[in-house]
Amino acid sequence: MLEIIYRDEHLIAINKPHGLLVHRSSIAADVSEFAIQILRDQIGQKVYPAHRIDRKTGGVLLFALDKEAEVAMQQMFMNNQVNKKYLAIVRGFTPDEETIDYPLRKENGTLQDALTRYQTLKRAELNVPLGKHDTSRYSLVLAKPETGRMHQLRKHFAHVFHPIIGDRTHGCNKQNKLFKDKWEMETMLLHALEISFIHPVSGVETRISAALQPDFNAAMQLMGWSNDGW
Repeated sequence: MLEIIYRDEHLIAINKPHGLLVHRSSIAADVSEFAIQILRDQIGQKVYPAHRIDRKTGGVLLFALDKEAEVAMQQMFMNNQVNKKYLAIVRGFTPDEETIDYPLRKENGTLQDALTRYQTLKRAELNVPLGKHDTSRYSLVLAKPETGRMHQLRKHFAHVFHPIIGDRTHGCNKQNKLFKDKWEMETMLLHALEISFIHPVSGVETRISAALQPDFNAAMQLMGWSNDGW
C-alpha cells in the first residue's frame, strides 16, 4: 500500500517510493505497476496526476480527485505557483549556498530558462579512497527549483560538478559503482521533500511534506547524519 500523506475532497498526495513510475510509459514497457493504478485501487476512486516526478525520485507526489482540480493544479505547476523543496545527496563539498542559472535543452532542441537555488545542510568525508582521492566527500543539500524543467535538478547538479548519487543518466559512474559494490545501494538519492501552494478550491495555503524513504535514510546513516528536520 502507498503512504497517503494528504487528502481532502479534491486532492490526494502520497509519499512515492523510489523506483515507482507515476503512470504507464513506453520507455518502461516491462513495468506492470504504477502509482496512479495502485492509488486508484487502494482508495477505490479514479485519480489524476497533478504533476510528475522521476521514477527514481521518492517523496511528495500529488494527484487530483476530479478533473477541475487536475486542470487547476497542472496550471499552477506550469506557472511556477507551487513551491518545491528537494533533498539530495551529491558528490563533493558544495558551497554553503548557490544559485544555478543554466538553461536546459528540450528533446526538440529548444533551450528553456532553468533556475535552481540550494543550500548545503550537511557534509561528510568518508575514509573510502576513490580514484586519485584518499577519501570520499559528500554533501546533503536542500534544493528549491524555481522552474520545472525535465530532470532539472539532476542536470543542474551535474553541471556544477556535484552530481546526485545514484543518478545513472547524469551522475558519476564511479560513485554509483562505489555505492553499489561497497554498500549495495543503487537508489538515486533525490527526495521530493515538500510542496506548498494556495489550494485551487478552498484558497487555503497548503503545505505537504514527505518523510525520507528507507534507502535515503540508510545513506544518511552511512554519512553519520541525523534526520533532524528541515
